[in-house]
Amino acid sequence: MQWRASWARSWDEVRYCSDACRTRRVTARDRDLERTILELLAARAATSTICPSDAARAIGGEEWRDLMEPARRAARRLVAAGDVEITQGGKVVDPSTAKGPIRIRRAR
Repeated sequence: MQWRASWARSWDEVRYCSDACRTRRVTARDRDLERTILELLAARAATSTICPSDAARAIGGEEWRDLMEPARRAARRLVAAGDVEITQGGKVVDPSTAKGPIRIRRAR
């Protein structure tokens, strides 16, 4: 989430960046995806990456495709927390502007 001038007086109280974020609260399944991403990364070498689909498959079974965007959102939340980095072509990218396939790795 980026700072906005309109929030200058109340930045400490800002919880959501938009109405869309407010209505799409973080659910238990979202937290499960975050935890799964971290567990998958912990089970691999420090320099290894995973695809969001790995976490989606681990949680969703046969319905994993429906969890792809929630898995990408979980990865973005973990980036904001400083736990992981999102890469494309081996280079760290801004998760809010990343288009197409991404990889997730532990933060360095």
